[in-house]
Amino acid sequence: MSAAPAELLPPAAVIEAFDLDPASLEAIDSGHINRTWAARSRGGRAVVLQRVNDVFPASVNLNVAAVTSHLAAKGLTTPELVPTRSGQLWFEADAGVWRLLTRIEGWTSETVSDAAQAGEAGRALGRFHAALADFEPAAAATRAGVHDTARHLRQLERALAAHAVHADFAAVEPIAAALSAQAALLGPVPEEPARIVHGDPKISNILFNAAGAVCLIDLDTLGRAPMCLELGDALRSWCNTTAEDSPAATLDAARFEAAIAGYSQASAGLLTETEWQALPAATHRIAVELAARFLTDALEERYFGWDRRRFASAGAHNRARAEAQLALARSTAAQLDALGSIVDRHRPRSL
Repeated sequence: MSAAPAELLPPAAVIEAFDLDPASLEAIDSGHINRTWAARSRGGRAVVLQRVNDVFPASVNLNVAAVTSHLAAKGLTTPELVPTRSGQLWFEADAGVWRLLTRIEGWTSETVSDAAQAGEAGRALGRFHAALADFEPAAAATRAGVHDTARHLRQLERALAAHAVHADFAAVEPIAAALSAQAALLGPVPEEPARIVHGDPKISNILFNAAGAVCLIDLDTLGRAPMCLELGDALRSWCNTTAEDSPAATLDAARFEAAIAGYSQASAGLLTETEWQALPAATHRIAVELAARFLTDALEERYFGWDRRRFASAGAHNRARAEAQLALARSTAAQLDALGSIVDRHRPRSL
């Protein structure tokens, strides 16, 4: 975290609405979507303030309130919304939606340090999924179709056609051509019922403390999706040996095994045999899908945040992310048989 420069502080109306101590605000640099600050209320309560990304409607906060209440009732640790002084779940100001959450002590990480941490992540997500197995809110599908890989590949094709004069086009085009070879390897997603999922279970959305994984955070993405794609998204993040924007990305089988074992132990037999067997291919699929999304945004520059300290432009950072996911897809494709054997060793034998 870092102290927020004056020009990056939330509007005074937001600070007043949530009764925050302005001097306590510290910008949290991690995360690609919502702008986030650690803060304290004037009464000293530790909280997290967020300016919700415009891709989400204000009503997403109703879903966050419902799911966090459900998780808390099941005995899981979770951040929860803190209403404004007038009792609202969110506050609208400066053409944006703002909210406050309880702050849970711990830390997040952009990468997994070892197999043990991957196992902890697997247990945390397994507990999360098991607790939400009976969660049925009306607003549960806030991001329907987020893992429609074919749609993301088509969007990349359209972006390439529409932005041929973009400054980054010459750098993006050969990455897109290489990605096509990996996309050609994709098979169909198994026809299994969609389940309630987190929607973005990358490692930076899991909070840790000295005892292990504490909880999942950033619940705006909650929705319904095939469970194999949710876990494929998790595994491509947890099992990568490098940063998400490193071209040296590879999938580590030891981390994959620890994550699968942890998830199997904590998910209470939730998955079907078909869902278990689909996990290696789903991990490959999500790497391909994310590479396509990053390349699209390198040209359209409208969705993902970027690190201004390390990259000259959003396009440059998103190209690096795309190259990393392409490398991860290649690494995963080369290990599919071995990863399948790992899954078979650890899935519950009663299935």
